[in-house]
Amino acid sequence: MTTTLAAPVRIGRAAVGALGLLAVASGALESVVQPTIPLLQSELDMGPAGGALLSILLPITGALVTPLAGRFGDRYGGKRILIRLMIVVCVGGMVSALAPGLPVLVVGQVLQGAMVGALPLSFIIVRKHLPAGESKVAIGVVSGLFVGGGMLGTLLAGPVAEQLSRHWMFALPTIAVIVATLLVNWLVPKDSADRSDDAGVDWPGLALLSGVLITLILVINLAPDLASQPLVLCGLVVLLAALVAGWIAVERRAASPMIDLRMLARPMMWKSTVLTFMICVGTSMSIFLVTQLWNASGDGYGFRAGATEIGVFLLPGTVVATLAGPMGGNWERRSGSRAVATAGVVMMAVALIAMALVHSEAWHLVVGKAVVALANGLVVTAMTTSIATSAAPNETGVATSLILVTRVLGMASGGMLGGVLLAAGTPSGSNVAAESSYITGFVIAGVVTALALLVTRTMHKGVKA
Repeated sequence: MTTTLAAPVRIGRAAVGALGLLAVASGALESVVQPTIPLLQSELDMGPAGGALLSILLPITGALVTPLAGRFGDRYGGKRILIRLMIVVCVGGMVSALAPGLPVLVVGQVLQGAMVGALPLSFIIVRKHLPAGESKVAIGVVSGLFVGGGMLGTLLAGPVAEQLSRHWMFALPTIAVIVATLLVNWLVPKDSADRSDDAGVDWPGLALLSGVLITLILVINLAPDLASQPLVLCGLVVLLAALVAGWIAVERRAASPMIDLRMLARPMMWKSTVLTFMICVGTSMSIFLVTQLWNASGDGYGFRAGATEIGVFLLPGTVVATLAGPMGGNWERRSGSRAVATAGVVMMAVALIAMALVHSEAWHLVVGKAVVALANGLVVTAMTTSIATSAAPNETGVATSLILVTRVLGMASGGMLGGVLLAAGTPSGSNVAAESSYITGFVIAGVVTALALLVTRTMHKGVKA
């Protein structure tokens, strides 16, 4: 196999640009559901349970598909798996666009969730076809564009759904994904496989991890409602612990585990995943709280902003998030991941505490949200590029998939925790959360983020996976 990797075909800016366009389109498609759940609930005549189901489908599917995509990409070649994966995503996007009701939309969302797996496959391609220094920058660009695409989807989903229809909300980014996939297929050279093993899919590990994720989300989402039923809550926690223990036991014995626990146990790998999770929890909580506060109509707080106005408020953060990827890749290459991560954590923690103290004007939240977006992009990009370029060439997909799964879980957990806090802070007989619940949410997000400094201080200047 080493002879096939001796002289890989070098890719140019056009190929990297195609991967970046695919990242933007995928990120946009991933993010259109969350800000439009109230609209979907109204149009599809579904209750809170249906909205909760839609909100968790993409994170769960992404967390399950991403490690498989990374492992198959390492085994059979990044481009080969990427094109096949994006065909599934495009089908899911069109199913969602044409869905007449909730059951069909659920199917579409499950298929769409595979899109997160495109990132480790893109990293495999970049790692194979560019020198180490250039590959860090390219990975930073692709990562930043995926985050920027997610922000763009959040920004435009509401206006598109209101001005056109919910169908176009899915159709437009899906069309962009189709175009980007065709460009990738045309511009990116075929890459060789790095592994010759024929180990199958770790189905027991996949099933147990599915149970872990579903139970975890249920525990977080239902905790306030189950406070009056402690036995039910304790039962769910015990079930979660049993599923985690079973999953670990299965993964340790699997010939080709879905998630390689030995790799995860490497000091800088687990430090990077813990740091990524904490940063993404803080980011997701802030996104949820800020958008809710813009929309709120409380006594002396809130701005009664509609979907279009909120989209305008989010625009600076979208631009900053897109730029943060390339900035993080360049900075990490010059100063090491520890410097970038430490700076990002401090920036985000300060911004979150500042929003807790000062939020009387809409622009206060605009600036705070932009700083959070910048910090998140810097930290996640630094972790991803460091792991991607320091792991063994035939482990690029597996290693980066661990970071990306952590990102998905952190974003999902933060959003749900923000929702739980606002629900708990809503007075009886009212549908407007108290201002104190927003303050508490920002403070908790800031504290969680600041605790990440305990991880960064133990990291070396560079990350070795």
